[in-house]
Amino acid sequence: MDKQSDRLKRQGFARLDGEPFPVFEAGWVWLVGAGPGAPGLMSLLCYHALQSSDVVVYDALVNSSILDWVRPGTELEYAGKRGGKPSAQQRDISLRLIELASAGKRVLRLKGGDPFMFGRGGEECQHLVKAGIPFRIVPGITAGIGGLAYAGLPSTHRDTNHSVIFLTGHDASGKMPANVNWQAIATASPVIVMYMAVKHLAEIADALMAGGRDAGDPVTIISNATLPQQSVAETRLLEVKTFLAENELATPAIVVLGHVAEWRPVLDWYQGGLKENPIG
Repeated sequence: MDKQSDRLKRQGFARLDGEPFPVFEAGWVWLVGAGPGAPGLMSLLCYHALQSSDVVVYDALVNSSILDWVRPGTELEYAGKRGGKPSAQQRDISLRLIELASAGKRVLRLKGGDPFMFGRGGEECQHLVKAGIPFRIVPGITAGIGGLAYAGLPSTHRDTNHSVIFLTGHDASGKMPANVNWQAIATASPVIVMYMAVKHLAEIADALMAGGRDAGDPVTIISNATLPQQSVAETRLLEVKTFLAENELATPAIVVLGHVAEWRPVLDWYQGGLKENPIG
């Protein structure tokens, strides 16, 4: 019996055994997106990297359950960055990746969501290029799409919006981004998806309304997206400040501005017993 016929007789994930996954070479860094939280939303290449790496340098937003799937003997190094909490410096993280790869390690840089969506993946790659370290990028499902889907919000819908803007709610200093043209963004797209925006949401709401955004537009805040403890809060742009004063929101959270929120009563599928499955 040839190898192909043998694989076809296997069931489930066993059918992946022997597939030609790319070799994770010594001295390489793979920057991999682990997805928005639920382990089941990671890619096959992400799982392959977990099984092939010598050391995993992981972020704060990586679900700890995903780390249970590493190959036995793999080193784990935390390099998380969370606003308002002691965090590793970005330059130090990049230098550590270079150090490990230069020592001949197979280095998995594991990030929540997608490495290039507000994940500083581009900056880390720049350092690797300068140091002559080879790397591979493995995209992941970003919370701004996957998290919305788990809350019953389509990021686009032809009856609501043909465009969407993704932006971060704080800059490198931790403050509301000063280089964002809020006047232009306010009315540029029917839907705006904001990462890491809860801390400055009241200021952002004021800036958007000053730029001409309808004060009655729905604001949806999705906390712990795709996880069993996911929660969804709803308000209006004009009421954001009062809402924040009266409610304590769990983070990490994705903030969605726009009328895609009106689809949620119809499309809110992730509830009840479905939320009990830790895989997603």
